[in-house]
Amino acid sequence: MNDHVKVSIRNLYKIFGDNPKAALADVRAGMTKPELLAQRNHVLGLSDINVDMREGQTTVIMGLSGSGKSTLIRHLNRLIEPTAGEVLVDGENILTWGQSRLRELRRKTMSMVFQKFALLPHRTVRENAGMALATQGIARKDYEAEADKWLERVGLGGYGARYPHQLSGGMQQRVGIARALTSNSGIMLMDEAFSALDPLIRTDMQDLLNELQDELRKTIIFITHDLDEALKLADHLVILKDGQVVQQGEPQHILLNPADPYIEAFVSDINRARVLRVRSVMTEGDSGGEISGEVDHNANLESIIAMSGGALNHRYRVTKDGRGVGVLEMPAVVRALAPRQPGSAQSESA
Repeated sequence: MNDHVKVSIRNLYKIFGDNPKAALADVRAGMTKPELLAQRNHVLGLSDINVDMREGQTTVIMGLSGSGKSTLIRHLNRLIEPTAGEVLVDGENILTWGQSRLRELRRKTMSMVFQKFALLPHRTVRENAGMALATQGIARKDYEAEADKWLERVGLGGYGARYPHQLSGGMQQRVGIARALTSNSGIMLMDEAFSALDPLIRTDMQDLLNELQDELRKTIIFITHDLDEALKLADHLVILKDGQVVQQGEPQHILLNPADPYIEAFVSDINRARVLRVRSVMTEGDSGGEISGEVDHNANLESIIAMSGGALNHRYRVTKDGRGVGVLEMPAVVRALAPRQPGSAQSESA
């Protein structure tokens, strides 16, 4: 997997109020979000955020309402200006850029998919999908051909001449994704992109996004408040609370190793058998002995339980691309399915 850091956030702070620079000193001295509001009448949006987003990966930023996730994503294309910190794109701090370079960033480098679709009602589906290229001065016949290609790819072939009001919500969001893909930007920002959709349509959109990502390897930054969605989409998961990063890392690792009681409570109701993968609980290498069969490293534990018929004495060879990479013991599966009780991380570290 590509290790190039495409977007990097460094020591980022955002404080809302009349004098954020003065309030910043209080925050850096340890003043909490409630204290800042009570004593200074300022709102702490983000506090010392440090996140690397790697090229070709999906970084999911999640948290409850008010955690700062939408505020954070709007710093990446400077729709919001930070109080302090850096936002680096391919190693360049975009906070030093003028309006001309920012326009280029928003037109060519980053595309955005919105929760409310943001389609122009008086333009056709094809025109909406080709909007980014049209604003770059590309000829209509060229951008329409490109738009039709991506509309076909997201399952809307033949709908180009229709208008947004003639489409369902799920279909309108497909147009939004086609528009982002037509722009040919390497970075896609998706702010609660599927939150307004019905559950079944939402699942279809998640599957579509994963399918497209397997093929295209865009750098996707996806905002959500839904942990199931985050675990399904993320290569790298960042969890926010009150404007701070509580924990970040590979989703499977977070699920198995929650950093504090907040994360433990967050993941406690997840269907772990459906979400956890063999690769997260296997033992690397081959210690010999009898095996009951072979399983893929990316299979979920639910499928392994069904395969074993509930027997605890089964042992499986784990493969990746046809090559043996480890061994899975059924007792390890059972242990992984038992979540920590909230507070246990705190007691272990005390």
